[in-house]
Amino acid sequence: MRRACFTFLLRPGCESEYERRHREVWPELQDVLRASGVRNYTLFRHGRTVIAYCECEPDAPTAFGLAGASEVNARWSAWFEDVIEELTDSDGNLRYAAEVWHLD
Repeated sequence: MRRACFTFLLRPGCESEYERRHREVWPELQDVLRASGVRNYTLFRHGRTVIAYCECEPDAPTAFGLAGASEVNARWSAWFEDVIEELTDSDGNLRYAAEVWHLD
């Protein structure tokens, strides 16, 4: 299991809509995330910046690669195109934060 943290940016004025859509995350998306190896997934918001934390098996690129290949993830991602301004960098990669310290 590897811990991962990444950030992305919401479109101006879409903060409450982003939160509203997460009040009922689709069960089938949750199933895909779990089956792909994503656990303890938490989203935080600070202004327009979303900070994501999760634990992945064997690692985040593998787990999110599996989840990202699913049809349900494609539908979920399309639904969020109008609220997320910038999810990845110019190469299409998530903006991971480097782990500096951890307390169990």
